[in-house]
Amino acid sequence: MATIIKTEHLSKVYLGKIKAVSDLNISIEEGEIYGLLGPNGAGKTTTINMLTTRISPTSGTAIVAGYDINKQSLEVRKSIGVVPQDLTTDEDLTGRENLLMVSQFYDVPRATADERITHLLKLVDMEDAADRYVRGYSGGMRKRLELIVGLVNDPKILFLDEPTLGLDVQTRTQMWNYVRDIQKKLDVTIILTSHYLEEIDALSDRVSIIDHGKVLVTGSPSELKSSLQGDIVTITLKNQKEADTMKTMNGAIEIKDAGPNTVRIKVANSDKSLPDIINFIGKKKLSTIKLTVQKPSLDEVFLEYTGKDIRQEEPGDARKMMMNLRRVRK
Repeated sequence: MATIIKTEHLSKVYLGKIKAVSDLNISIEEGEIYGLLGPNGAGKTTTINMLTTRISPTSGTAIVAGYDINKQSLEVRKSIGVVPQDLTTDEDLTGRENLLMVSQFYDVPRATADERITHLLKLVDMEDAADRYVRGYSGGMRKRLELIVGLVNDPKILFLDEPTLGLDVQTRTQMWNYVRDIQKKLDVTIILTSHYLEEIDALSDRVSIIDHGKVLVTGSPSELKSSLQGDIVTITLKNQKEADTMKTMNGAIEIKDAGPNTVRIKVANSDKSLPDIINFIGKKKLSTIKLTVQKPSLDEVFLEYTGKDIRQEEPGDARKMMMNLRRVRK
């Protein structure tokens, strides 16, 4: 497959010498769904904003659809579609009117626009709602409309920045199906940013874990999970002294602290090792407050490479979504 996006030492430093993105080097193949996984503030949105030419990099560059983001920004914008976190459609227009309005921004001929819009509406099961005002849409319908707004100009690349933020689990899962269908039927390259682990796992062909503006590791979700080479047993004990005692157990691949009075034990196979762990706890007369077993997951991958759990969305994110959806009927 051909490379459709390639960054070269891409960096963004804001006032106060805050490094939002630092020396980013990634390569994205044509036709894949590429995930950027990280917590809020990791640099995902800044990366997208540079690749879509919304902001200029402090240093470095990127080639997007064959065009340099620093020197050929107009050509880049013609080749991409963008679905931002925030809701952008006009509530006082119908769904179809919103799509037509965007098509005019890109100078799409009316006949072509009508045909394309009909096809896009069908892709996300919104033919019946196309001529209703957006203010009457549910949150999920509004997100579906936002999704296809980014496709009106028939882009080679579609950027999805936190596409399901604020949605309930059921609606989020439905959105995943639409994203898969769009990638398959339109043969578009999709760049997906999210801090929902299950979303990246379900959709991405490859994923880069990013934190503090740097890529920590890249691979397919299965490759990243396999790289852990073991299951994780996490145990919270009565006090730190008991946690330190737990770390003296033999037979584990690795044992390390994982928070107050808590140890994280990596074993080759938790089914075989758990009896030994329980016997050790009984022999040492330790007081177990909590014990959990996890098979390899992206959550564990993130913890492995960053040393911490992925941070949950901040209250501000939820408030922002509530403000954006305040006039939308549930």
